[in-house]
Amino acid sequence: MGFTELNSVEHYIIHQMTGVNLNAHQVSEPQKTFGVQWQFQSPEELERGVNEVLIESELVKALIRLNPEIEANPNLADEVIHKLRAILISVNQVGLVKANEEFFAWMTGEKTMPFGENNRHVPVNLIDFDDLTRNNYVVTNQFRIHHRETKIPDVVLMINGIPVVVGEAKTPIRPSVTWLDGAHEVHSIYENAVPQLFVPNILSFATEGRELFYGAIRCPLEFWAPWRVEDAQLTRAVGLSGVGAELTDLLSPERLLDIMRNFSLFTTNKKKQRIKVIPRFQQYEGANKIVQRVIEGKVKKGLIWHFQGSGKSLLMVFAAQKLRRTAQLKSPTVIVLVDRTDLDTQISGTFNAADVANVESTDSIKELQQMLERDTRKIIISMIHKFRDAKPNMNERENIIVLVDEAHRTQEGDLGRQMRAALPNAFLFGLTGTPVNKADKNTFWAFGAEEDKGGYMSRYTFHDSIRDEATLPLHFEPRLVDVHVDKEALDKAFKDFKESAALTDEEADALNQKSAKMSAFLKSPERVEKIVEDIAIHFMDKVEPHGFKAMIVTPDRYACVQYKEELDKHFDEAASKVVISTSANDDYDFKQKWGVDKSQQEKLVDEFNDAKSELKFIIVTAKLQNC
Repeated sequence: MGFTELNSVEHYIIHQMTGVNLNAHQVSEPQKTFGVQWQFQSPEELERGVNEVLIESELVKALIRLNPEIEANPNLADEVIHKLRAILISVNQVGLVKANEEFFAWMTGEKTMPFGENNRHVPVNLIDFDDLTRNNYVVTNQFRIHHRETKIPDVVLMINGIPVVVGEAKTPIRPSVTWLDGAHEVHSIYENAVPQLFVPNILSFATEGRELFYGAIRCPLEFWAPWRVEDAQLTRAVGLSGVGAELTDLLSPERLLDIMRNFSLFTTNKKKQRIKVIPRFQQYEGANKIVQRVIEGKVKKGLIWHFQGSGKSLLMVFAAQKLRRTAQLKSPTVIVLVDRTDLDTQISGTFNAADVANVESTDSIKELQQMLERDTRKIIISMIHKFRDAKPNMNERENIIVLVDEAHRTQEGDLGRQMRAALPNAFLFGLTGTPVNKADKNTFWAFGAEEDKGGYMSRYTFHDSIRDEATLPLHFEPRLVDVHVDKEALDKAFKDFKESAALTDEEADALNQKSAKMSAFLKSPERVEKIVEDIAIHFMDKVEPHGFKAMIVTPDRYACVQYKEELDKHFDEAASKVVISTSANDDYDFKQKWGVDKSQQEKLVDEFNDAKSELKFIIVTAKLQNC
C-alpha cells in the first residue's frame, strides 16, 4: 500500500491523539467513559446528518450533565439548542467573526437563560472548565459537511458534540506541497463554503508532516503561527515525530480550553473590522508563567525577555485578562506601566480595542495614587513617572501585579524604587526586548529572579523570532560616505580664531567642546547631501524595482527636515513625508509645517503601507521604528 494523505499524516494524527491505529484495519470501539483525553469515532458513528454542525445528542447530554436546572427538566435543553442553531444560521448575515464571538459567549458560560426559580436567569454551561473530566472529547476524520456545497475536512475535534478544531493534512512525499496548501484549503475554501462549521471554532491547523501551523478564523495565512513544545523550543524533533509532539501539546483538552477561555480576543483593527486573535506560542507561555508565579506566590518578580515585534502588548493583555479571571487571586489589581506617552496610547488602544473589561487609564499622578489608596480592583494603565512622589506603603495588598512594558528604560532608577516602596508586596514583572546590564540600569537586578535560569522566566530570542516569522530578518549593506574631517586644517583655523578673538583658555575649551559635538558632524550639509544622493541611487536601483519602500532614520527632528529638503531634489515632494512631533518650545512656523499628530500619523502609515500610493519614503527620528 502506497503512502497517501489519508494513511500517512491524517492517520498519524489520529493515532497520536487517541491511540487508535486506522492503518491496522481494525478500529477500536471508542471508550464510553468521560476523561481528559481524545476518543476516536469514525464519521459513520457520529449521530448527525450531513447538514448538521453539532452532534446534538452529545450536546444535550452535556447540557443535562452540567446544568442542574436542565437536569431537573431535560426539555429545557431544546431551548438552548434552538439558540445555538440560530447563531449557526446567522453566519450568512453577520459574518463568521461576529457569529464566532456570539457562540464563544455561550461556550464560555457568559450566557444566561430564565431556567431558575421564578424564571430567574442562570448561566448555561456547555463545557465544564473546572472539572475537565466531565466533558466528552471526540476526534473524527473525513467529516462530511454540506452548506453551499459539500466539503470533507480531514480532521475535526469536538467537545461535548461541538466542533472546535478543524485540521487539514497534506501528503509528506511531494516537496511542492506544504502546510500552506492545507491552510489555504481551510481559510479560503472551507471557511467560505461551509462557514457554519467554523462558528464554534477555537482554531484550525494544517500540516504536511514536516511543519505544523495554526490560525484563528479569517486569519490571513501570513499570520498563521507554529507551535513549539515548551520543553524543546530550541531543539525540536524533525518531521512527523516533531509535528506529533506539537499537535498533542497544542490540542490537549487543557490547552484548547485555556486558549478558548483566556487567550481568545475579539478586537477591532485599524480598518474598523472585527477580527479574532489567538496567541502565538511565546505569548501563551509568557502569560501563563506570569499567572502561575502569582498563584504560587513564592517569587515576587520575573523578567520576560521577548525580542522586539514578537507581540508583548498582546502578551500583557492575555496575562492581565487571565489574572483578573483567576478566582484564587480574589479580584487582583493589575497595573500596566509604560514610560512614554505614545506607548501609553498604544497599550491603551490594544486593551480598549479588545473590549477587555474593567480597564482604566490614569490621566494624572493624583488620580493614580487615589485609585491605589482606594484599593481599586481593575486593570490600570499608567506611566511610571506618575509614581513620582508616591507615598511609601500606599497599598500593601499582595494581589497587586505590576506589568512593566519596555523594562529597560527608567524603571531601574529612582522611579522604579519609588514604585517598589509604594507597593511593597506587589508582584513585579518586566517585559523587554532589549534588557540592559549596567551598574546604574540593570534590568536583571530589577526584575530577574535568582530562581530563574539566566535571570529570565521566559525568553524568546531574535533567532526564535526569525525562525517563527514573528519578526522579519534584517539584511545590512554597509555604506561608506566619502566625507572626511581635515583635522589639521580645523586645528589651524581654530588656533587663528582663538588669537584673533583673544579668547581665554577656558573660553577656547568651552567653544572646542561645543563645536566637537557629533550632531554637528552628522548634520553637516555636505554629509547629508552625499548620504541622500547615495540613498536615491540605491533606492532606484535596488529597492523600488522590487515594489518596496524606505524609512530614513535621522539623528533628530531638525535632521529629518534636512533630509526631506535634500530628498526633494531627487524625487517629487509627495514621495517623502516627515513623521515627527513638535513641542511647545518650537517655532510656530516649524510646528505648522512639520508637526504630525496621532491621527495624521495613522493616515501617513496607511498611505505608506499602500503599495499604490506615491509616498515612497518616511523620515523619522524616534517614531515608528517598531512598526
